[in-house]
Amino acid sequence: MRIAAVVVWVGLALGACKGDPVKCEKAARNYAALVYWDKTEKALALLPAGERANARSKLNTAYETEVEANIDSITSQCVSAGNEKMVDCMIDAKTAPAALKCAKLADKNSE
Repeated sequence: MRIAAVVVWVGLALGACKGDPVKCEKAARNYAALVYWDKTEKALALLPAGERANARSKLNTAYETEVEANIDSITSQCVSAGNEKMVDCMIDAKTAPAALKCAKLADKNSE
């Protein structure tokens, strides 16, 4: 469920970039990974140490499956919209808070 929420958010956030499909895909993947794993690692930290590796492996598989199932659609939305500044920001983001800040550029672009 959490994976789907991140993927949907990526689609909404990137719904405002136009241009290069390679850059759009790179931005979407970086954003999704940063935001998803930031939340997921916090949840994994609450598990007993012996359960974390197995849970992380299962969550990684689910995450990869969800991203691959949706990346073409998200990339297409990104390419057809129009916010190169946000795309570059998401590509350059190194943390979840930075990626989330980039997504706010989509809101500004749509005003």
